[in-house]
Amino acid sequence: MESSSNYVDKTQRHRIMGPYSEDKQIQRADSIKRLLETNPQMSEHMKAIWNKHLLNLAGNEDEYVARVKSIYSTLKPKHEGWVTYE
Repeated sequence: MESSSNYVDKTQRHRIMGPYSEDKQIQRADSIKRLLETNPQMSEHMKAIWNKHLLNLAGNEDEYVARVKSIYSTLKPKHEGWVTYE
């Protein structure tokens, strides 16, 4: 079942962890802010989750790269040519 979300660019889903881009981080922050502002019926629990996501966005390239490494370094190679981050 495809998501009906208006906040995700469906053509860019495959690039969620691409190279650091300040513009992309701003887009992500703006999307979360818009989600919070346009959904007054959202529960306090969900608002807290989205606010945490907003606060956890990487603020610079070094922080972003460190997060990418921490996520992908735990994955086991699935095939030849798999890029590893150690």
